[in-house]
Formats: sequence, structure tokens, C-alpha cells
Amino acid sequence: MRILLSFLQDNGHQPHAIPAYRFWTYYIKNGIEEAGMQWTEVPNLDWAAGLVPYENDPALQQWQQQAWEKTINHIKANRAQIDIFLCYLYPKQIDTGAIKQIKAMGIPCVNFYCDNVRSFTKLPLQFKVFDLVWVPEFEALHLYQTARVPHVNLPMPMWVDPKYRHFNEQETDIISFIGSRDDLRAQLLADAITRGLPIQIRGNGWNDTNEPAAQQLSPKPSSKIKNQFNLLRNAGIKVFVAYHFQRNKKVIPANIPVENIFEKPGFDEYIRLSRESLVTLGINRVPTFNTLGKDIITYSRLRDLEAPMLGACYLTEYTAGLSQLYELGTDMETYTNADELVYKCRELIASKNKRKELRMKGQQRALNSHSIPQSLQLIKTRLFS
Repeated sequence: MRILLSFLQDNGHQPHAIPAYRFWTYYIKNGIEEAGMQWTEVPNLDWAAGLVPYENDPALQQWQQQAWEKTINHIKANRAQIDIFLCYLYPKQIDTGAIKQIKAMGIPCVNFYCDNVRSFTKLPLQFKVFDLVWVPEFEALHLYQTARVPHVNLPMPMWVDPKYRHFNEQETDIISFIGSRDDLRAQLLADAITRGLPIQIRGNGWNDTNEPAAQQLSPKPSSKIKNQFNLLRNAGIKVFVAYHFQRNKKVIPANIPVENIFEKPGFDEYIRLSRESLVTLGINRVPTFNTLGKDIITYSRLRDLEAPMLGACYLTEYTAGLSQLYELGTDMETYTNADELVYKCRELIASKNKRKELRMKGQQRALNSHSIPQSLQLIKTRLFS
């Protein structure tokens, strides 16, 4: 299968001031090649740049016009070398007219999108234009079913280098969490540390020496007003009120001792810590502005694939989606609150055999059942059977 790829490529220029995105291109390209398939891309097209402007910003309209005109022209000139168009597009990046043109040339269009649960209470109309949407969150399936949008529930596209796909006997005595800081993560980790668990925390935003997480520039006052009208029109009065209620709530900062915070690791150190930590922790709760009565949601994240693929002894926050991917208690362990996190962690610390079982079986399950080549084959079957 020959794939025209749009997965947040930025041509290797200076990274944009948006949250981390470059890893997606690395994963999907390697996964396509491992599947024995081919990828091509529109030359010199910066797809990630379409995430930078706010909606209604003339710069976004200009990007859309240029990007999609270049894409259509490229497809017309290379039609015989393209079987599908696989993309990772946010609603504001999508030109439905352009997608319809691509489909009219006989090329199925598939969009991957994650963070559905956190982003939407109902699906954007733009998603209805695709032949298929690749949905990784089990918890988001009802949104697609309700909207009657063609979709397939497949794991997030995660790829690890074959040199890490073996059982690793070596262990350190570290209980490790690696990830950027947010208030929900900080409070959970602080609660666990208060209960005596010596967690080492690494990632953006945990101390002044770490590189801060990338942020978009503040919009102009006129753009803010337009964005508020868009939120009200698209999400409704209930979500509009909930958004401002949640955003303006006072948050008591979590007190994490400085001795539990370490420098953000480089790539090699990140891999080593994931593989060799006595216990590698995952956190699946995220803030949401969608409701008045509930300020957190949980759903399975990319780390729930990466850590097992690397052979981690993995303990992560329970979500309904995890039981669709793994045999819980055998492939990985889960917790629902700080007390259970501490209890499960101490159980793992006390049992080398249990840690070995999780490392081996979790890795086998993730690599054998949840790889990009498998997902691509299923998409191919769905489109062309």
C-alpha cells in the first residue's frame, strides 16, 4: 500500500510553539516501512504550521489555501503512486472541499485523531468528510457512533526501535514517572510521595531548570472574542459556562519535595529509565473544561503502548480502554487512586517474579497485538475488502 502522508511534518525547521508533535512523524514513517508499505509526502509542505494560528486568524486561512492547493496539485501529478491519503489533522486544518476532491480521484482518505475525549462533547462536522477515522480511545467510540462517522478503533501509532524489543534483565531501584507537569498529575504524585513512595519525577515544567512546555502565543483581543463566539456556537451554552467555571477555579498547588524532581532526560536516558526502572508509572487523568461537576477524565494514552513495548514493569492509571488492549494484572498493573498506586507499587517492589512477568508479557502483547503494521493492515482490509 502506497500512502500519501500528512502527519504533522514540519520539514525539520525550527519547532513551532505548540506542544510536542514531532514524534508522530517518526513513529508513523517507521511503522509504515516495517509494514512493507511505502510513504510519500508533499514536498516542502509544513503540516504542523496549521496548528499555530487561532481559528479565524487570516494566517490560518492563508495556510489552508496554500497547503491544500499544493496537496491537490501534488496528487494530480502523482496519482498513480498513491493508494490512500493518511493524515493527522485537527478540525481547523481540514478543508472539506479539498478532501472531497481527493476522494473524487479515487483515493480513500483516513484521518487519525487522538484526544477526542478531552477535546469534544460532540464530533466536529469536518470529520464526516473522511472515509475512515482512526480512533485510539475506546472511551471516544460513542462520539463516532452517535455522529455516524465511519471509524475504526485501533491503538495509537507507536513504534520502538527493534534493538529495544527484547526482555531486559537489568533493573535499577528507581520508581519513575516521566511526563510534563499539570495540576492533576502533580497532586496525584504529591499524594503518593506523602504516603512514603520515593518517586523520581522528570519532564517539562517540574522545575525552573527544565525547558517549559511549548505554549501558543496569546491571541489578540478581537481573536479572543471570535474564539469565544465559536466556542458558544459549536459547543453550546452548557459547555461554554463549564469552560469558564473550570478555567477560573482556584487550584491549590501540589507540594512536591525538590528531592523528588530530576532533570528532564534526553532520548537515550528516557529509554533507559523506561526499561530499567524498578517500576515505571503512567498517569491517564487529564483536565477537562467540558463539565461543571467533573474536572478530570481518564483515557488510555500513548505511554500505555510505549512503556510495555520497551519492556517496562508498568503500573498505570486504570481506564476502561486498557482492558481492551491488555490482560490487566498479567501484562501490566493498574491503580485508581493514590492509595492503590502506593499499594500496587510496594507489591511490585517486593516481587521480582511479578516484575519479570509484567515486563515479558506486556512487551509481547504490545509488540504482537498493537503495532503500526497490524493497524495499517486492518485499515487496508477495511478500505479495500
